[in-house]
Amino acid sequence: MAAVTDHVLALDIGGTKIAAGLVDSAGSVLRSAVRPTPALDGELAFTAVREAVAEVLDGESPSAVGIGCAGPVDTVEGTVSPINVTGWQRFPLRERVSELVPGVPVELAGDGVCIALAEHRLGAGTANRFMIGMVVSTGVGGGLVLDGKPFGGRTGNAGHIGHVVVEPDGWPCTCGGRGCVETVASGPNMVRWAREQGWQGADAIELERSARAGDEVARTAFERGGAAVGYAIAAAGAICDLDLAVIGGGVARAGELLFDPIRRALDVHAGLSYLDGLRVVRAALDSQSGLVGAAALVTGH
Repeated sequence: MAAVTDHVLALDIGGTKIAAGLVDSAGSVLRSAVRPTPALDGELAFTAVREAVAEVLDGESPSAVGIGCAGPVDTVEGTVSPINVTGWQRFPLRERVSELVPGVPVELAGDGVCIALAEHRLGAGTANRFMIGMVVSTGVGGGLVLDGKPFGGRTGNAGHIGHVVVEPDGWPCTCGGRGCVETVASGPNMVRWAREQGWQGADAIELERSARAGDEVARTAFERGGAAVGYAIAAAGAICDLDLAVIGGGVARAGELLFDPIRRALDVHAGLSYLDGLRVVRAALDSQSGLVGAAALVTGH
């Protein structure tokens, strides 16, 4: 393969989709490929990674590889155990990807860290040095930028805001806890709650349509989800002295249906004086933020 020294292969892996992209030194995604995530079968999931990588590279050789994956991740060992990809438990993702593109450096981080990094450097958070980036989608993930630098903590999982407890007596969570933000605000759990209240739709896209059409159960599902996200942001803001939360992911595309209750929750629960300026905005890079942030792990841009 011919070397392309200024292009980075980026991977953004979640419970619903696996995306690969070729990203240039300015952070632009030159081309990308997406595959659904076979969440129950680890080898099938990696086959999807391999296919997406081959489609994107198309005979080229990247200078480096950046991987953002749903967590938990272990950035020391290079393994991943995503809660919503049950076929991968301590899966050696960094090593397996290195085998696809031998001879180049490969960096791994949680997908929330990648979104935070992308939005800090090129998106909605360029003027903010203390921020959290969030994904509200099949699951709820997050990552921190503190003093202008991505902060993964001891194992790479700092900022995992989807597993802040907001309903102590709430539903069991796939993480092993109970009442986490993810049990209230993820797309599948919002749909599950609405269906238990008698709503007849199939998925989060239909739930959004119903809410916009005035269906009270659907609107309440978004109210509950947004409030849960707001409670968690208030807690993270108080602990980390944040000035911004940037939210992306499929559920966040519902716009004001989700963001209005988030902001109402912050008005009530983010009462400390140093949180007066804490803002919540939608991710500017949207569906590409995961790829851009994964590339930024190795480019510094």
